[in-house]
Amino acid sequence: MLTTLADVRAVGKGEIIRPAIPVCLCRKGFYSARMAEKILSTRNHDRDAVGMTYLYPVVSRRAGGVSIGINLNPNSACNWHCAYCQVPGLVRGTAPGIGLEQLKHELTAMLDDVIDGSFMQERVPENCRKLCDIAISGNGEPTSCSNFDEIVRLIVEVMQSFNLGDDVKLRLITNGSYLHKPNVQAGLELMSHSNGEVWVKVDSATAEGIKRINGITATSELLFKQVKGAAKLCPTWIQTCMFTWDGSEPSDAEVNAYLVFLQRVKAEAVPVKGVLLYGLARPSMQVEAKHLGALTSGWMQSMAQQIENVDFPAILSL
Repeated sequence: MLTTLADVRAVGKGEIIRPAIPVCLCRKGFYSARMAEKILSTRNHDRDAVGMTYLYPVVSRRAGGVSIGINLNPNSACNWHCAYCQVPGLVRGTAPGIGLEQLKHELTAMLDDVIDGSFMQERVPENCRKLCDIAISGNGEPTSCSNFDEIVRLIVEVMQSFNLGDDVKLRLITNGSYLHKPNVQAGLELMSHSNGEVWVKVDSATAEGIKRINGITATSELLFKQVKGAAKLCPTWIQTCMFTWDGSEPSDAEVNAYLVFLQRVKAEAVPVKGVLLYGLARPSMQVEAKHLGALTSGWMQSMAQQIENVDFPAILSL
């Protein structure tokens, strides 16, 4: 028997009443226990893991446990086209209008199941059963939402209702391209007062590399302004994905340009917390996938050391 969200979250004495079959609000109605058979892993970040429109829990290498993703781009639209992107059917564009009530219901139901239900035991490997963050991310650039600040406010209110504390962060994973917009800046300001953190993308610091990897025409100067703008408003990490292209490691020119970029960030006292360096964990769904390959752990460890030599903490995820 399917049960509505009102039946799941009971009023009175703060009790949570759960039906025999775990259910949750989703785009077609509800999801049943059959979906709970899938065990999450770092190798599969399926956006339909629980059948919701906006919510998708994953086991995150970089977060170090369970991350509840909020997909503000269910239309798979993005203004960038990253060669390593795992989103099938990616198109150029912006986020659609977001159903705020549905987002609120989905997030509430998901947190209910993660914190007070059987989700961790049934869906998550034993060594990963820790809720690390709620991550605004998904199938495109989330800050392209026209009401981004309203969405952040809603998420913060739901998080506060669960008394999650300082251990669970609110993270924004972004390419940084909309950080100049007032509604995005307002959202980041709110995040900064709500245990928030920004992960902003810098995969290359050369025009050629940015074009090839991220599918846009841009310069390192633009990326620097975006990193600086994020860090001014909210605690910020740089996130960088590195890989082989047609079997070749990143060139010395690419590596040097990247390190010079970090040196400038340090020299101008931009308050970046460090670098999240990661390799390929899941297959790209883009036409460029045939060019991509994983770098050796030795190469990645050497790159992490070079980043630390610039006096930035480097967190490596292979």
